[in-house]
Amino acid sequence: MALRKSAKLPQTALLKQILKRCSSLGKKQGYDDRLDVPKGHFVVYVGENRSRYIVPISFLSRPEFQTLLHQAEEEFGFDHEKGLTIPCEEDVFESLTSMLR
Repeated sequence: MALRKSAKLPQTALLKQILKRCSSLGKKQGYDDRLDVPKGHFVVYVGENRSRYIVPISFLSRPEFQTLLHQAEEEFGFDHEKGLTIPCEEDVFESLTSMLR
């Protein structure tokens, strides 16, 4: 399933907003979290424990990952201060990302 276009934003604008939010997160928290994130990657938080994962930006174009982003948008929206959180179990996320690599 592909990410459905939001009534508010087209898909490209939605992805740009996600990336902008990810890159500004460290500044809001008072530290630069990006120092350990390689170029071409971004951070997501997964599961109840909010485990931190570094994933390639290329995942944004994959329908499987877009489904997770849509679920995150529905559950958390874009106005929460705790970073991009993916609402799924860690083992499911790890399994999915290993298939995408």
